Amino acid sequence: MAELLNLLFNPLSNGIMTVLTGFSLLYWIFTFLSGSGMDTDIDFDGFGDVSDVDAPDGGEVEAAEPSFFSKALDFINVGKVPIMVIVTLFKFIGWVITLLSSVFLGLANWGAKSVLILIPVFIITYFILHYVTKPLTKMYKSMGYNGEEAHDFLGRTGFLKSTIEDNKIGILELIINKDVIRLNVVSQNGKRIEYGSEVMIIKEKDQKIYEVQPHVTLNNI
Repeated sequence: MAELLNLLFNPLSNGIMTVLTGFSLLYWIFTFLSGSGMDTDIDFDGFGDVSDVDAPDGGEVEAAEPSFFSKALDFINVGKVPIMVIVTLFKFIGWVITLLSSVFLGLANWGAKSVLILIPVFIITYFILHYVTKPLTKMYKSMGYNGEEAHDFLGRTGFLKSTIEDNKIGILELIINKDVIRLNVVSQNGKRIEYGSEVMIIKEKDQKIYEVQPHVTLNNI
């Protein structure tokens, strides 16, 4: 027993991963006891920007390039699998790899420097997670899981992160319940709207593209 406890908390890298994995274990225990299910899942809808799409009138448009963050989340199937499941799997896989590395690499002799092993461990875990979550996406899809309930964006305001005009697609950033959401947007009637302008969503088009117009207030008249 003493040897097991020593392995779980020594060296420092093992201790960090053991504590993090323990937090996830406590979360799931609390979830099952309270019956709250997946209510704490996070909505990432809107982070995935589109590309290679057609304009509503059939013409070509300049599509927004998906951000690095969006691609990174999509790689590990965030949105197709509940985020807390992904976080728990990430911690658990990283924890197992850390424990094994401490045994085979003799990390106990590294002291506090053993935490450096977490950098390659996290990178390896990230790529492993891509394959681990693949079968889960099919399972959750068969269960009817489609992520969190979509927000109603119509009438909401936010700030442009790119200039838009004609049929060009830009990025709108808005905050809902302290969550930062990014959407693909086009200008109403193709009028030019500058970067940083506050706009209002007035219409939803196909393929998750929204039509916006300048938001007129007493401060910007």
